[in-house]
Amino acid sequence: MKQHRSINDARPRRHIRAALALAGLTAGVPALAHASSLDQRRFELRPNPAVVRCLAQFPDDPTRPPQAIVTVRRGNLNDRLTIQLKNIRDGLAFDMFTVERSSLFPDGTVDPVAKAKGFGLAWYQSDLEVRNDSRNETTIQTVLVDQIFGFDADTDVALDPTNTFHVGFWFNRPEDAFDCHFTGFTPFNGEHHAGPLAMISVPDEDTKLGPLCFDPDFSTDPVSCNP
Repeated sequence: MKQHRSINDARPRRHIRAALALAGLTAGVPALAHASSLDQRRFELRPNPAVVRCLAQFPDDPTRPPQAIVTVRRGNLNDRLTIQLKNIRDGLAFDMFTVERSSLFPDGTVDPVAKAKGFGLAWYQSDLEVRNDSRNETTIQTVLVDQIFGFDADTDVALDPTNTFHVGFWFNRPEDAFDCHFTGFTPFNGEHHAGPLAMISVPDEDTKLGPLCFDPDFSTDPVSCNP
């Protein structure tokens, strides 16, 4: 369960955060900042360079690039994610997933071996639509922060618990990316006939983890996430 602790375990994390905040009154701002960072995060997705012109509302204006701004807030039983789309062409529809791996480096450039590695485990989270208004905002509520994972106990597959700490979305219609030399389709929608990746989060430069890991564990190699 989300943030479950037995009677013999340490205090629930919400109490730990409160203690950190109280300590911050005497120890200074860093404790407060750390407590806050465990509760909420805001980050932007980066566009897939191969299809950015099919995505952009203003493809010839570098001052108004496509934007996807994500805000994630930790909750006691589950978490809330809000994604706001800006400067994206009206009428486009997308399918949002959390995935195991990003196809981009931390600086937003393409990982040259990403195609061979793939995105790993993927969870379908929501549809997104761009309408003729200024907000284009979608909210989901589910387990996300530090604990989002999937597994398959089937002995033939034997997929161990696998975290999906990245957020990305794909064109719902393959034809919306034809002008960007995309052909074929991907499985990233309910009909398993979607277009290419549109935008995705990037790994943290230090931890190499996706942004849904708020509390990395630097004592492991590679860095893991404290659930």
